[in-house]
Amino acid sequence: MFEVAVIEDAAAAQVSLDPVRARLLAELAEPASAATLAGRVGLPRQKVNYHLKALERHGLVELAEERRKGNVTERVMRATAASYVISPVALAAVAPDPARSPDALSARWLLAVASRLVRDVGRLVVAAAKARRRVPTFTIDGEVRFASAADRAAFATRLAEAVTALAGEYHDESADGGRVHRLIVAMHPYVPSETDLEPEGTP
Repeated sequence: MFEVAVIEDAAAAQVSLDPVRARLLAELAEPASAATLAGRVGLPRQKVNYHLKALERHGLVELAEERRKGNVTERVMRATAASYVISPVALAAVAPDPARSPDALSARWLLAVASRLVRDVGRLVVAAAKARRRVPTFTIDGEVRFASAADRAAFATRLAEAVTALAGEYHDESADGGRVHRLIVAMHPYVPSETDLEPEGTP
């Protein structure tokens, strides 16, 4: 099982977004039979089997084992990943294009760049999994609390200058065998999670 799988097929994306099937995917982080799942989600076993077949057709679940019980063979299924990300490739006709309106201060342009990031890294992950290799990536995820909008703007300016200088120092257009890497630096207001919004004293 992969930690994260990327869904590029539009039909598979549609299947994964169905509320019942999404629940089954979550339950199948650990292998289970249709009978077991039926008890968990409160649906008839035949209905669960119907949904499992749809998920299996699109590669979202797979057979973990078969168990013989008398004259009956019970299929034990598991999800192919612990979690899933839908790539913009699944909506290719309407996927955002970062080249259309580049603007460092535009939230919509940030979304377009982030969508391309999901698309590109998703493809790299799929190819690396087939080749049994790692993808050479690096990520920084942190928070900065600014005292004012002026400080935020000054920080953005200095960050851009520092990144530009560092990229200029290491970029080698003529390097034989060199490999181009895409560099993305983004900053946006913090979005509280549900746990951040819980009142004090909540267990």
